[in-house]
Amino acid sequence: MTELLKKAFDEAAQLPADQQDAIASLLLEELKSDRAWSQAFDRSQDALQKLADEAIRDHKAGKTDKMDPSSL
Repeated sequence: MTELLKKAFDEAAQLPADQQDAIASLLLEELKSDRAWSQAFDRSQDALQKLADEAIRDHKAGKTDKMDPSSL
């Protein structure tokens, strides 16, 4: 465990039980959300690669237009 996480837990341990539970719920929900995003991203790699390959093919075939990002 890192020192910062230990410090956060030590601080949270000083709070009343209901506030400790609220912090724990938030932390667990955040961890669950992070895992879900990571899994979704991992599953999307094939689709993202196909889209990137298609974009490169379109660009090489002259099917794309130059854009000025400052005009967006």
